[in-house]
Amino acid sequence: ERELLDRDSRPLDALALSEEQRVEAILHWSALPGASRHHWGTEIDVVDGRLLPTGEKAPLLVAEFGPGGRYEQLDEWLGDYASGFGFFRPYASDRGGVQPEPWHLSYAPVSEQALAAFSLDMLRAALAGAQLDAPETVARRLPGIWERYVVNVDRPPAGRGVTFQTTMPS
Repeated sequence: ERELLDRDSRPLDALALSEEQRVEAILHWSALPGASRHHWGTEIDVVDGRLLPTGEKAPLLVAEFGPGGRYEQLDEWLGDYASGFGFFRPYASDRGGVQPEPWHLSYAPVSEQALAAFSLDMLRAALAGAQLDAPETVARRLPGIWERYVVNVDRPPAGRGVTFQTTMPS
């Protein structure tokens, strides 16, 4: 449904790729069913809607957040202040899995607990009821996909001087 892009945000011809290559290309930008951190309720994508023409969807591309990009100032602000509110960027750097997503923020006090509780078996169970175009390829490669695309994330910065309460007060 969405344009398939390579790691440099250039369009790919999905029909020219093998099934393995298509799965790989999709995983650079999209999570498997059951593997999206957004479903934990701890993740948000942030853009400055004031900078979009009426009716335009925000292009979530790294270049938009880089030097001269539409969201350069937002990117700088997030870099300076997000951790003070408990947020970090789990896809800040290219770790060989999910593309960097400077717009993606994670609420550390809860997302770190969710990541620690999530398991490969839980992902397998979520995929059991999912409709995939390449279920055999995904099943065969699932342990590697888990390592490369699910748990291979940047971690929150330590020692920012902010303490978070992660349990309900009594």
